[in-house]
This record gives sequence, structure tokens and C-alpha cells, in this order.
Amino acid sequence: MDNILPAEIGALARRVIEENAAIGRKLAVAESCTGGLVAAALTEVPGSSAVLDRGFVTYSNEAKIQLLGVSEDVIDTFGAVSIAVAWSMAQGALKKSGADVAVAITGVAGPEGGSDQKPVGTVVFACARRGEDPEATNAELKMFENAITRADVRYQATLVALELLLP
Repeated sequence: MDNILPAEIGALARRVIEENAAIGRKLAVAESCTGGLVAAALTEVPGSSAVLDRGFVTYSNEAKIQLLGVSEDVIDTFGAVSIAVAWSMAQGALKKSGADVAVAITGVAGPEGGSDQKPVGTVVFACARRGEDPEATNAELKMFENAITRADVRYQATLVALELLLP
């Protein structure tokens, strides 16, 4: 067995490591619903230690607050699955690491936990770059309606996060 993760994720992770290594760029990830899958995919690639600075698995709201400095007020106001929280997670990962780029993922993987406003398959991503105006940080909500299972949501979210880490 070459890789413990699906081939599509492995191939994309390899590109992320190789392309970032080529330009000397360091990465950090702040994961909630993916539970460390993005960091796991990156560390499957030989040479990843030259690129991945660190990964934060901040599954609980308390972890988001304590490890990434996300404001409790922001979580209370917008909910853990929101543009504001993903943005704050990415900013926190950048501040608490030596990375040049940080990607954050928060979402509803299911099968429970969804609502009318945020159904299962709702995932929010943010990408922050060191030296960039925090207002320029891109955060985006995606709906994975075709994701039938929890694994499907996490798989799709991992692919999107890896894409965001490409230079």
C-alpha cells in the first residue's frame, strides 16, 4: 500500500508539496470537519516536512478559541460553520505558525448536525497569506449536495482545501 488515502487525494497532496517546495513556501492547516485529513494527506508525501509547518485539528469550539484565537463572540454570533469563523481560523493558524499560507476548513459533515440554514454538506473554507491584508483573505461557503455520506463530505472538503494550498 503506497498511500492510506484515496488516489485522487494522494495525487493532489503530492502536487501541493512539490509545487510549494519548489517556491520555498510553508503551509499550515486549521481543520474542523476534516479532522486532520488534509494534514494526513500532505504528510503521506515524502519531503512534506519541508513544506507543512503544522496542522491544527480544532474540532470543538473550545479548540478553535484556545488554539487559534477565534473569538467566542464570533462563534456565538455566526456559528462554527460560517465565513467569519473560517476566516478567523485561517488568520489564527497563520499567527500561530511559521507558515506563509494557511487554509481553514469548518463544516457540517453529518449525518446529524445540519439545519435549514446549514444543511449537511455545508463547508466553509478560508485561505490566508502572510503579509496580505487580512481583509483580502478569501473565505467561501460551499455546498456539497451530492455528498451522500459523512465520508463523501470529508473527501470533497479535503480536495477543495488541497486545491487552495496550490501556489
